[in-house]
Amino acid sequence: MIARHSGGALLAALMLSACAGGMIPPSADGPAPVRPIPSGEAATRPVPATPRPTLPVELPTDPALDKGTAAGLGVTRGPDIASLIPSGERARLALQAFRISCPTLMKRTDASGLTKGSDWNNACAAASSWPEASASEFFSRYFEAVQVGDGAAFVTGYYEPEIAGSRTRQPGYEVPIYRRPTDLIDVDLGQFSDSLKGRTIRGKVNGTKFVPYDDRGQIVSGVLAGRGLELAYAADPVEFFFLQVQGSGRLNLPDGGVMRIGYDGQNGRDYTGIGKLMKDRGLIQAGSMQDIMQYLRAHPAEGAAIMNENKSFVFFRELTGAGPIGALGVPVTAEATVAADPKFIPLGAPVLLSLDRAEPAGVWISQDTGGAIKGANRFDSFWGAGARARGIAGGMSARGSALVLLPIGSAARLVRP
Repeated sequence: MIARHSGGALLAALMLSACAGGMIPPSADGPAPVRPIPSGEAATRPVPATPRPTLPVELPTDPALDKGTAAGLGVTRGPDIASLIPSGERARLALQAFRISCPTLMKRTDASGLTKGSDWNNACAAASSWPEASASEFFSRYFEAVQVGDGAAFVTGYYEPEIAGSRTRQPGYEVPIYRRPTDLIDVDLGQFSDSLKGRTIRGKVNGTKFVPYDDRGQIVSGVLAGRGLELAYAADPVEFFFLQVQGSGRLNLPDGGVMRIGYDGQNGRDYTGIGKLMKDRGLIQAGSMQDIMQYLRAHPAEGAAIMNENKSFVFFRELTGAGPIGALGVPVTAEATVAADPKFIPLGAPVLLSLDRAEPAGVWISQDTGGAIKGANRFDSFWGAGARARGIAGGMSARGSALVLLPIGSAARLVRP
């Protein structure tokens, strides 16, 4: 994934710690998410709206059912969606996003238990040539709605940050952005014990022992210097710190060009949210992103030490094609992609959101995941890059209802009589 958390959920994200014990943070391809708002900028004023009520439901009580997936949690057949899908740009972008998801979607094993790959064949075939001007009609013709669990949605926002950077080291650009080191090794513990299936650690070999990889403080102090791993250089260590937490971003180069970088691994150390550390120590009061960045800059030595208490360090690669790339393996689409928990929402499936904020209302495509995006009806909306994206994502914290759109006919085998 490229990153996930912001706005009203920002402080909570800053206070989260990743999994303990040296396990890789629980994300498809990135660290635990946070959405920084650059200092001096404010979130966009929200546009209020009235969300559509969730559907009444009796959740299954059978203890044999796996409540950790959508199929086990229970689904309720939704209303006819023809009148519920807003027409316009959101639907058009969602159709584009769905179209590029189809090749992977039709081959993917759905962890939610809601669909099979073949369920998507008809919709994907139609999407390939469907006119974007009537995108809302496409969704209403080829999909039916179900509500997963109680349907109560919580939506935050994320964006692609932009910071000042340079491809070469020069005055004003001296913070190294590193490629993934060749001695950073992933170990699948499930190969050694069935009880450890699904768990992975990262580290390096030292003699005959496998040991933890260098932590943030060691890397910032130069332990990787001289190995040819420098991909680029950032101008501001604070901005780069939060771009690392974000997992991808854009470097605005001195010549006016742009270099896009994406997540290419993490050192395997635990993620620590510095917001909680700072608030517990009385260093900040309100705990806003602006407060945190202002303190780090006003106290550079102490700020550097605080950032190093987050031992996690992220490595990058240059992105030269479309992107950023989400967990589905395709480029995410601004104002059409959401991150979701694939145990409850099929990756690639459309989702219809109705919230107490107007900006994210409509159809989105679940193309991404996130370390903090867990559980049914939890979403993180992607808004792209630039000031508008920062402003909306930075203040996004919306609640309402969510319907998952499944290919027509697939809901019949899911809904209990």
